[in-house]
Amino acid sequence: MAKYRKLSRTSSQRKALLRGQVTALIANGRIVTTEAKAKEVRKIAEGLIASAVKEKDNFDEVTVTAKVARKDKDGKRVKEVVDGKKVTVYDAVEKTLKQDRPSRLHARRQMLKVLYSVKEVPQTAAGKKKNTKEVDLTNKLFDEIAPKYADRNGGYTRIVKIGQRKGDGALEVLLELV
Repeated sequence: MAKYRKLSRTSSQRKALLRGQVTALIANGRIVTTEAKAKEVRKIAEGLIASAVKEKDNFDEVTVTAKVARKDKDGKRVKEVVDGKKVTVYDAVEKTLKQDRPSRLHARRQMLKVLYSVKEVPQTAAGKKKNTKEVDLTNKLFDEIAPKYADRNGGYTRIVKIGQRKGDGALEVLLELV
């Protein structure tokens, strides 16, 4: 018995297809695809979610003092004249950061090998590049998805059969996070 489905593609095409579908599943929560593709995507997605559940609380809180430029009401930096030169004024700010422990960092890097980067475009300014922002899917896995499945032992996805596709008659399914 084969370990995976070839999906009538070369290895590079197959890997790209599966990476794209896993990324879409985690970003959106559900995708519509064929049954064979869904079964392959399910294997990869459940592995990622399982590693996120295992490492979700494996970090240290670190307090860091940073220098941040003071800004006026328009959002521009405040400048003062010192010895005849204009110098930006800085304030000291304390921030609390999450610092991954080694095993969580390894899990994050393994996830990044599979997931593509995703940009989120707001509905109001859909055509403007300025308003897009990068979504960190590994943080989404650790902070949103993993706590939801913490008490569950596998079975993080569900496949629901929709029916046959009109063009070629392939069986379409809805793959979603439970």
